[in-house]
Amino acid sequence: MKKAILLTLVLLSAMNANAQTSEEAAVKQVIIDFFDAFHQKDTAALRTMALPETPMQTITKNKEGQDVLVKSTYDTFLERMATMPTDLEFKEEIKGYDIRIDGAMANAWTPYTFWVNGEVSHCGVNSFQLMKHNGSWKIFFVVDTRRKNCE
Repeated sequence: MKKAILLTLVLLSAMNANAQTSEEAAVKQVIIDFFDAFHQKDTAALRTMALPETPMQTITKNKEGQDVLVKSTYDTFLERMATMPTDLEFKEEIKGYDIRIDGAMANAWTPYTFWVNGEVSHCGVNSFQLMKHNGSWKIFFVVDTRRKNCE
């Protein structure tokens, strides 16, 4: 009887670990899809990935070298995407994914290097907050850091 209970606990634990892994994969895929659409300047696809009124913020340095928080919205981000020059080449190279999930909330921490026309522009970390909404993961908040000193 003890062996049966132990086996059941081990199997339940393994099933829970697999469920978490598939949810992490789903969150990661949203981020991958986000950057694919971003690089293609596909504002229609990007719009489907976030909830309405999603705030976007950046922690960067001002002209005096002080850390500042710059606030924006996802809609403003999409407007900027739509008006980018067609000859501007950019790529946000994601260095890794650290995904944490608790129920319907997820966080994806993604260090990056941002390239413009083949040269490093800046680097930092994105922190995407997502929620499971009607069965799929949606971005509801984004904050990133931006540094010029990239090594």
